Amino acid sequence: MPTSNRRDGRPAPAAVSAVGLRKSYGDKVVLDGIDLHVPAGSVFALLGPNGAGKTTAVKILSTLIAADGGQAQVAGHDVAAAPDGVRAAIGVTGQFSAVDGLITGEENMLLMADLHHLSRGERRRTAAELLERFDLVDAARKPAATYSGGMKRRLDIAMTLVRNPRIIFLDEPTTGLDPRARHTMWQIIRELVSDGVTVFLTTQYLDEADELADRIAVLNDGRIAAEGSADELKRLIPGGHVRLRFSDPAAYQRAASALRETTRDDESLALQIPSDGSQRELRSILDRLDAAGIEADELTVHTPDLDDVFFALTGGAALVPDQPKENAR
Repeated sequence: MPTSNRRDGRPAPAAVSAVGLRKSYGDKVVLDGIDLHVPAGSVFALLGPNGAGKTTAVKILSTLIAADGGQAQVAGHDVAAAPDGVRAAIGVTGQFSAVDGLITGEENMLLMADLHHLSRGERRRTAAELLERFDLVDAARKPAATYSGGMKRRLDIAMTLVRNPRIIFLDEPTTGLDPRARHTMWQIIRELVSDGVTVFLTTQYLDEADELADRIAVLNDGRIAAEGSADELKRLIPGGHVRLRFSDPAAYQRAASALRETTRDDESLALQIPSDGSQRELRSILDRLDAAGIEADELTVHTPDLDDVFFALTGGAALVPDQPKENAR
């Protein structure tokens, strides 16, 4: 579904789009007619458990494998009819690093520059700039096999950026990283988008999708179970509510009478009202309070989190647990 990212309200151009994308391996249907729309300059997260078809989708969109049916365009090029145009516009970083551990980080960068036919001067300049950007200068002349997981992933993305692609596919880029390295990777992704790059991200981590993505598609059994912003997805699931707290017992009693379907908490002078958290519902609640001449001292909106959304949409398929936030510094 097109997303309006422009101030004039018109839909942003699609960096990546797909209609009815299908892929099977024998009797196993991996993608069962999925539709995708990724606005340029945004982060799009394809969320799902292992085996959901996330990597297959990335492989099709990056021209590594062919779809069995449907159509897809990347950077304005049809992935089946114009694969060279797609490849010239994108960068891809998979779950498993393309870094050669037997050579240094700098040599990995220069090798990638050679593969893209940069001139000798461009190779050196580009490698030096990217190694500095990704904080790898001190380790540049050490064998990549000595790098930590986070350093290897940063080098992998730096190699992907040699050609300055405007669309990057990151297939589970933080799998296996510790919390600090994951947060470093998140910052890198934010910086890429601030530079105008479109990021197509696959992940098993609910907090990662919530933190980074402008839009999220939940993939389950080869189909898109739901798509929207994190807030939109959270409003799909029952259990959201507005909590109103009062310091004046009389105001609390009048509010309880003025509002319908409330759950009372007489001890804390609070009312809980079922709500999807939408602006329209909040306005309706406040209008009813205003009409009765009542003002709440505190209003908080509670919506289900992405864990609730995912379990409701997939029937409880397991995702990787969120990393403990207190360990991330």
